[in-house]
Amino acid sequence: MCINLSGEKEPEIFNAIRFGSILENVVYNPSNRIPDYDDVSITENTRCAYPIEYIPGAKIPCSSPNQPTNIIMLTCDAYGVLPPVSKLTPEQASYHFLAGYTSKTPGTEDGVLEPLPTFSTCYSAPFLVCHPSRYATMLAEKMEATKANCWLINTGWTGGKYGTGRRCPLKYTRAIIDAIHDGSLAQADFVKFDVFGLWIPTKCNNVPDELLDPRKAWSDKAAFQKEVRKLAAMFRKAFSLYEREVSDKVRLAGPVA
Repeated sequence: MCINLSGEKEPEIFNAIRFGSILENVVYNPSNRIPDYDDVSITENTRCAYPIEYIPGAKIPCSSPNQPTNIIMLTCDAYGVLPPVSKLTPEQASYHFLAGYTSKTPGTEDGVLEPLPTFSTCYSAPFLVCHPSRYATMLAEKMEATKANCWLINTGWTGGKYGTGRRCPLKYTRAIIDAIHDGSLAQADFVKFDVFGLWIPTKCNNVPDELLDPRKAWSDKAAFQKEVRKLAAMFRKAFSLYEREVSDKVRLAGPVA
């Protein structure tokens, strides 16, 4: 998304948007053709596509014959409950892949005025040809064969739910991705996040420690526990569609009461 993009916050992306790029839903000044990334009069869901060679240091061609060592699942949690990053067991990877939890954010669809939780199995429900459990099985088999790590990245709210917390700053999400790719995050110490059973790193380069654990990021602990229970109940309800199709290990990899 291009919303609020600036050269100070994201210089590489900002400078990549030039002749040869394609902007969508971005307002610009017709007299000088300069985009106004702060203008949301059309929608907040502004997009841009640019050639990869516009990014300094990009690897070209962007392909590799090697198997991935890391799998990243992306979510946007409007309740501020999920950690910015957590390391998933193979069973948790299958569970969260089937659940496909995220939030629709304002501007992405007509009528969405505040974030709405949604569960789209395999993060792609409208496009699935086979039963979702088949794709989850394929994922588990690939993870077992390659020994790849799986990470759940949350770019949603922290320190509170939508309206009281704040979006996880992009610079910290990028630092987390860097730590995944350079292997340092896999070597970190981890603590278990109760209810959801997720494993949270205690340290990550260039990310504040208190941001990594939502239990520390929230000042109102009672409100946090309330939102944890609410989201956990949503997960259990959504996953009930697949309980009979998965192993007990996968079924038990989700949140508990």
